Amino acid sequence: MILVGLTGSIGMGKSATAKLFAAEGVPVYDADLAVHDLYAKGGAAVAPIAVSFPGAVKDGAVDRDRLSAMVLGQQDALKTLEAIVHPLVRQVQVDWLTKHAKAGEGIVVLDVPLLFETSSEKNFQEIVVVSAPEEVQRARVLGRPGMTAEKLDDILMRQIPDAQKRERADFIIETSKGIDDARGQVQAVLQAIKKKHML
Repeated sequence: MILVGLTGSIGMGKSATAKLFAAEGVPVYDADLAVHDLYAKGGAAVAPIAVSFPGAVKDGAVDRDRLSAMVLGQQDALKTLEAIVHPLVRQVQVDWLTKHAKAGEGIVVLDVPLLFETSSEKNFQEIVVVSAPEEVQRARVLGRPGMTAEKLDDILMRQIPDAQKRERADFIIETSKGIDDARGQVQAVLQAIKKKHML
């Protein structure tokens, strides 16, 4: 089973690209969705976050806005949060991979936002970086509800620059020319991976 890591900085169109892979019949693991489930009512991250971040849990679920405000610009708080969440996410990922390996899948895609930042590239045979020009990225992100230039700059400070990600990629998907163009690129990437690994 070929593990493809899909990554890209905020606002590059990674989630939309992940959906394009799924539309081609490739199983896609979504790290953000895994975190969402862990933060939801009954999720495994709720209790430890309640202990470490009093006030971050509301009605039995993690309030992401409150938690975000608590860790914004606070390195120690961020490290504490990562120490809680990362091992839980890893376990969800292992279970997902095991399921698809048993099902005999040839290629799976793992959508991992901080793939390079967490030194995870060694876990993948192929890495796809989703990219767009900086002005497109900023316009997309600043159009999101509750997003400010300060918040965006704080997020970008914690992410490896796009140019470095592109250098380390096996494949790059440009998302500034619309969904049909991106779909064509996804199909080409899948064909190239199948050919390379003789699938």
